Amino acid sequence: MKIPELIAHRGHASQYPENTLPAIESALKAGACYVEVDIQLTTDGIPVLFHDDDMQRITGITQNITELTASQLAQYSASEKTRFGERFSDTPIPTLTELLSLLRAWPERKAFIEIKDESTKRFGTEWVVKKIMEQIAPLGPQCIPISYEVEALQVARTLGAKKTGWVAAKWDEASHQIANQLTPNYLFTNHTRLPENPTDIWRGPWQWALYEVTDPALALTLAAKGIEMIETMAIEEMLSHPALKQNACSNG
Repeated sequence: MKIPELIAHRGHASQYPENTLPAIESALKAGACYVEVDIQLTTDGIPVLFHDDDMQRITGITQNITELTASQLAQYSASEKTRFGERFSDTPIPTLTELLSLLRAWPERKAFIEIKDESTKRFGTEWVVKKIMEQIAPLGPQCIPISYEVEALQVARTLGAKKTGWVAAKWDEASHQIANQLTPNYLFTNHTRLPENPTDIWRGPWQWALYEVTDPALALTLAAKGIEMIETMAIEEMLSHPALKQNACSNG
């Protein structure tokens, strides 16, 4: 039986607000060998962990994160009140610097750092990627930049990224050609886009990473088709499965 490696999608986001330090730390303690986070930039150039440009879903505030300074952003919490009520009302939106401090305590774990295109479109790809790479470069292979945007990955490589991951938004021939030209180390896409026939799955120098999967049986079915990695917001729950926990990382 093929056992996929699991990636904690935005941390342990089933039980904590996504992209927060409690979510990341819970995922690491649960045995996640990989975590994935999303990076936006504030208007003064500070990389922070946040998925959407619009802050409404996470903070309850109608505001674009790329229009605020880091000090302004510190006034808001990443509480996800619609999911958790007041439980996480004091949970801040973390900076990339804070995430990297946490990762230094877990040197055997790796983080996929997604460069969000809302920020690259607003501020320019080269500037955004440079700001992110300046911070993650000291951790070397522990941090792997990923993006939907091909140019972002090309810039990351010129700035020293040894490994990259491309997120394919579509399953079509144009995307297949991009994958072959870009040759990323990791190829991400939504599991619902995968063709039913395993022989139709694009093969190349990459490892596949599919999101968003919270069913252990589905994860194992995808692994049987040759999928190496599975992204899940329910990392602790997935690692409780007898087969999947074989690939958990030890805390000892």
